Amino acid sequence: MPHVKPVLDDLVSRLRHLVDIGLGYLSLDRETRTLSGGESQRIKMVRHLSSSLTEMLYVFDEPSVGLHARDVHRLKELLLELRDKGNTVLVVEHDPDIVAIADHVVDMGPKAGTLGGEVVFEGSFTGLVEADTLTGRHLRHRLPVKAEPRRPTGALTVTDANSHNLSDVTVDFPTGVLTVVTGVAGSGKSSLVNDEFLSRHPDAIVIDQSSVTGSRRSNTATYTGLLDPIRKLFAKANRVSASLFSANSKGACPNCQGLGVLYTDLAFMETLKSVCEVCQGRRFSDDVLGYRLRGRSISDVLAMTAAEAADFFTEPKLRQILHALNEVGLDYVGLGQPLSTLSGGECQRLKLAADLHRVGSVYLMDEPTTGLHMSDTQRLLGIVERIVDQGNTVIVIEHNLDIVKSADWIIDLGPEGGSGGGRILFEGTPAELLKATGSHTAEFLRRDLSGV
Repeated sequence: MPHVKPVLDDLVSRLRHLVDIGLGYLSLDRETRTLSGGESQRIKMVRHLSSSLTEMLYVFDEPSVGLHARDVHRLKELLLELRDKGNTVLVVEHDPDIVAIADHVVDMGPKAGTLGGEVVFEGSFTGLVEADTLTGRHLRHRLPVKAEPRRPTGALTVTDANSHNLSDVTVDFPTGVLTVVTGVAGSGKSSLVNDEFLSRHPDAIVIDQSSVTGSRRSNTATYTGLLDPIRKLFAKANRVSASLFSANSKGACPNCQGLGVLYTDLAFMETLKSVCEVCQGRRFSDDVLGYRLRGRSISDVLAMTAAEAADFFTEPKLRQILHALNEVGLDYVGLGQPLSTLSGGECQRLKLAADLHRVGSVYLMDEPTTGLHMSDTQRLLGIVERIVDQGNTVIVIEHNLDIVKSADWIIDLGPEGGSGGGRILFEGTPAELLKATGSHTAEFLRRDLSGV
């Protein structure tokens, strides 16, 4: 019927955009609450692509999160389509492929936290590649495929895996090496590792991007175990009870009960959060703030970044924890920073810091490069390599091609997402993957190495 055709064309267009942006594996009755952050963001993008509005400002925060290199290519086309409709598109992104299509680039730095906050470059992508900034230097460096992969010490086997779209998958995960599980979004990577492998090997250390558990009083110092020895140092130096130096105990500001902020319930409106007028956000009573450790109050110490605290403390136990925080790239995070303010990537690195020195363990990491700058990815690689060198097994679900190149062993799933995936396409070293056919990962790895 002619009057139905416009509606049908619009539906087909939206469905095609969902497929193009890498969400072809989603069923139409999938509940939105079950979608990941990246999937939700891409669905919003598809909705706006079908809008007739122009001269709009769109802001995307890392839209490439969770995307395979194949789908990043599709994402670029959709971003350009939004721009070409007469809109302004602002993207916060680390992926070089997305940055490369920008008409104008703003590079922030020079580093993170208190060492950042400055515009270090403005201009074209070509200019950024030549710039003497952290981003520019890493764009000029192309990581090669690992030349000499480690030899496995054994294998952990998963047999007859059928979770979600997996089709009777049987696969060996080699021990004593770095294994990277790859494949397009929805190909079955998480089902294989987080469901099937973990159910058979529940002792594995899982380091994902889920929020770090704790109350709104929890912070970096409490989670890592730094706070108790710090409280004891203050107590010993001032010959008082250690409980005074806990914002949850005797030393808390009486006005805000040690929160540093006050919450005002405004009924139907959003709760108002304001800094405590008595302690000015320092969380402790005036008496407690008068006690000093090497000239600093407990509030001063909790305001320190991990890097500053590493210079301040000489105690071996504290230095070991602080060294781990600095090593995973959290040197800019404050000791008293609430856990609720940390991003998914920061939560993941905080968990990694807490488990960094175990030996003989199996580590599972789910897209650890999410939210990381290229320089932080290189730092993460160094940490992962050291964990494996200590005698551990590391299994990483990842799309980042630098991580893929650095693997000792690769398990590639696909070929597509959803019902089109769930099969093992390839098992072997990165060098062997380059020769594989029928794999999107192999194709884009070859493109990356050739500079295409």
